[in-house]
Amino acid sequence: MRIKKYSGELVDFNPESLRHSLSRSGANEQEVDKVFNEIGHRLYDGISTRELYELAFDHLKKVRNYFAARYSLKKALRDLGPEGFYFEKWVARIYQEEGYESITGQTIQGHAVTHEIDVIAVKDSKLLAIECKFRNDVDAKISVTTPMYFMSRVKDITGLSFNFFDKTLEVSEGWLVTNAYFTLDSIKFGKYHKMNLLSWDYPKEDSLKVKVDNNGEYPITCLTTLTEKDKKQLLKTACILVKDIVREPKYLDVTAINNSQKQLVIQEANDLINNPLEH
Repeated sequence: MRIKKYSGELVDFNPESLRHSLSRSGANEQEVDKVFNEIGHRLYDGISTRELYELAFDHLKKVRNYFAARYSLKKALRDLGPEGFYFEKWVARIYQEEGYESITGQTIQGHAVTHEIDVIAVKDSKLLAIECKFRNDVDAKISVTTPMYFMSRVKDITGLSFNFFDKTLEVSEGWLVTNAYFTLDSIKFGKYHKMNLLSWDYPKEDSLKVKVDNNGEYPITCLTTLTEKDKKQLLKTACILVKDIVREPKYLDVTAINNSQKQLVIQEANDLINNPLEH
């Protein structure tokens, strides 16, 4: 049996790949078998990856809301668009959860020209300049020209002092972060020049997906008990992480949902955060 990718390309269906992605939702072996078998009756030659995803999502949701929420992470990051403004806010929050102070959309003067830096993060004597590349496209790849361009920007701001959060520091590291993928050339270029690259699946042991699953920095866009309208309202109030709802349920007051619906959202948020993936 073959499946049709978003690009239209037909590839052989890999049942083990589907099983693995289902297990990464947090479902145990018996739950994965149950969902896999239920999906199996609906598969056909040429099924699209989108339809396969929706089948998996719907069946996981029947088992546990938070399984479906975790399974939807990749889509949830795209839902921080369409422009990527909230993706930058989310990246800034990830660094805050790691003990950094962070701020978005800062313009600084380099040796030659000014640069708008998507995220500035500071901890102790470290100052990070972070470039965010957001993509709506499911299979989007960041070509080698992007790390080339970013390296030149980092070079232009290196060796200068900047004041953020009452500290005067030089840029210690530049990071290129994307919700998409890097091409092989991008990765080769980054490795050779010792650049800090972070994408959905790179580096393998510490990718964006792995970081989120390990640390629980899920965006609110992954919650299945909220409507798209609710999510947009929450993002506008700087409620970016599922952890924000766990810590401060009053964020939900900006939505039109009733108290019983709020309890469902709070329950899903707590389940997602308090049931980390086992490694």
